[in-house]
Amino acid sequence: MRINCLIIDDEPLAQDLLESYINKIPFINLLAKCSSALEALDLLRNHSIDLIFLDIHMPNISGIEFIKSIETRPLFIFTTAYSEYAIEAFDLNAVDYLVKPIPFDRFLKATNKVVDYHNIKNKTALSEQPAPKPAIKPDYLFVKADYKEKKVNYKDILYIEGLKDYIKIHLKNKQPLVTHKSLKSMLETLDGMGFVRIHRSFIISIQHIKSITKNRVVINEDWIPIGDNYKEAFLRQIKE
Repeated sequence: MRINCLIIDDEPLAQDLLESYINKIPFINLLAKCSSALEALDLLRNHSIDLIFLDIHMPNISGIEFIKSIETRPLFIFTTAYSEYAIEAFDLNAVDYLVKPIPFDRFLKATNKVVDYHNIKNKTALSEQPAPKPAIKPDYLFVKADYKEKKVNYKDILYIEGLKDYIKIHLKNKQPLVTHKSLKSMLETLDGMGFVRIHRSFIISIQHIKSITKNRVVINEDWIPIGDNYKEAFLRQIKE
């Protein structure tokens, strides 16, 4: 299997680094390097491109705007010096989001994801089913607190407390963060990440539970109530 790829980056040093990494990986073939997204359009029209390594801040049109403009998209990985676009990137179904300077082991991990998606896409095409869009869920999220977008790793979240129109995110070995968000929308964000709602005012991380009594859960020495309306579903999830 050979995956044909394209580099789009306006920095020659960044292009050279990515090219050196690609040359170390036998299943990826570099077709071309482009200094702008507009320069890459003809290549996409006239060649079979499986994968794009794409910077975000570029002249004329940004990497994100370029991806949005493509009707039939190849797989793509953002390679950028800016971490604040990660959420938007994954909303566009990016395979991965690599922040410069990019270490080779992180680059290799991203390309291994590409192989998985490429195989899925080919199998789906053979079965004449619509090709699935890559959907990577990162192990972190960004929340707006103290006038900043702050990165929060899921593994650091102990529990989340509802405060009317706000939520308070209690973190392991860190100060809590307060942000304007509902518990319901937060639970949707955390879906499949090991969290469960046990009370109308609390979402907890299952991995941080120390003990469970009849009506309470202990996390980090804090006692959190279990609501009657949530008890049955919570206990069932714990058993599963």
